[in-house]
Amino acid sequence: MTSAELAAGGISADLAVHYARAGWLTRLARGLYARPADKLELHPCLLVLQRQIDGLHVGGMSAFDWYGVRQYIAQRPVLTLYGWTAGRLPEWFMDRFPAEYHRKRLFEEHPTAPLHADPYEKRLNAPRVSAPERAFLEILSEVGVRQSLQEARELGESSYGLRAGVLRELLQRCTSVKTVRLCLEIGRGLASPWAEKLDPTELPTGSARAWVSRSADGLLVLKP
Repeated sequence: MTSAELAAGGISADLAVHYARAGWLTRLARGLYARPADKLELHPCLLVLQRQIDGLHVGGMSAFDWYGVRQYIAQRPVLTLYGWTAGRLPEWFMDRFPAEYHRKRLFEEHPTAPLHADPYEKRLNAPRVSAPERAFLEILSEVGVRQSLQEARELGESSYGLRAGVLRELLQRCTSVKTVRLCLEIGRGLASPWAEKLDPTELPTGSARAWVSRSADGLLVLKP
């Protein structure tokens, strides 16, 4: 509960402080409280963070996890969150939910309305999560940084049902040439149905020169 929500219920900021000192409320952070006996739930906590961090949403591998698509199951999965602004997740959240936050501006979009990152399963008061197509591109953008190319390819094999129209819209507004080229290369290599419906000439694949990068996976060469 935020101070504003408490005030709407007739509890002023000064009274909330008094309740916290008396042990009737637990102060999580400035202007944020919980009832001592309550166990914090992930989804409402994410909604609080969404109001604090522009563009915050569950993305990448975690989004695939939420949709039930994953090649390898981590013993202690870490929630991957993306947003527009630099910052750190608050301690009260990290203490309860293992997570990592990355500032990423992968698409030309408005920070308060990220493309194809909508409330989970269209539920009321659910946190934003990337659609499978956006999650796939977020994973590809991490290849050579925090993501192995092999696992990205294996996820591509599990993602034959991606919607070509949604991918096209995202790719057309993608700011990463590497991500666009890698998506096309993996799709063509796997003969994915969605890849056949994408026209590279309509996408920002960059110049005619090859995109080259060296990482732990070796040399990555992506042609236009």
